[in-house]
Amino acid sequence: MAKPQLATTGTLAQVLPRYMTVAETLAGQIGAGELKPGAQLLGERELCKRFDVSRVTIRRALAELRDRGMIDSDGARGWFVNAPSFGEPNELMGFSEMARGRGLDPRSVVLVARTRAAEIDEADDLHIAPGSDLFELKRVRKLDGIPVAIEHSRIPLRYAPGLPKLDFTGSSLYDALREAGCAPAFAEYTLQAVATSAEQAPLLGVETGWPLLVASAITHDRGGRPIELSHSLFRGDRYRFRTTLYRSRRDA
Repeated sequence: MAKPQLATTGTLAQVLPRYMTVAETLAGQIGAGELKPGAQLLGERELCKRFDVSRVTIRRALAELRDRGMIDSDGARGWFVNAPSFGEPNELMGFSEMARGRGLDPRSVVLVARTRAAEIDEADDLHIAPGSDLFELKRVRKLDGIPVAIEHSRIPLRYAPGLPKLDFTGSSLYDALREAGCAPAFAEYTLQAVATSAEQAPLLGVETGWPLLVASAITHDRGGRPIELSHSLFRGDRYRFRTTLYRSRRDA
């Protein structure tokens, strides 16, 4: 493998500290496929020589990539490149939009795509009459062919009557809602950790008991109207949720 060159010219060198320059160089190699998922990084001593930096700098760079979910340590064996991970960027975005923003290919295996009557609890959450038509969509979501999540969505059919005609193996639900005039604007989220069931495990390519992050949400349009109920099961090793928390003004 050719010796990596530190990006030490132009704006990057003027703005980033040394460890971040190392981290960005390694991140670029991972993103370009030069370092593939499962590949072991060179040891700290070798990295110091290649980048001509101290061990402290290398350790900070590796910690930065670990915090991004790009690499992980396997104890005494060293550092390894993770498979592509996924995470909410502190902004309401659809799965496909987030994936493409990271240069990943979003695909789905459709498990359920049907119209049915809304149950009482669903109708209450969506502010519609019980028995109203719902479009129900359940999919295994994939990034570059790797299963990441099982998503279950329910949308009042009257808001987007064309949903049953779409092929959701590649189509974006949020794009379809925007085209129907009910663009998602904000969501109320509930998060919790659970273990993978025997039914879910083969769909996600993991063993029973594997950690999952469950996100239940009610999504609203710009007028505050609830337009989607969703229940998403994300693989714990493929997803992270980022948010910004603020203290109450009364504590300022």
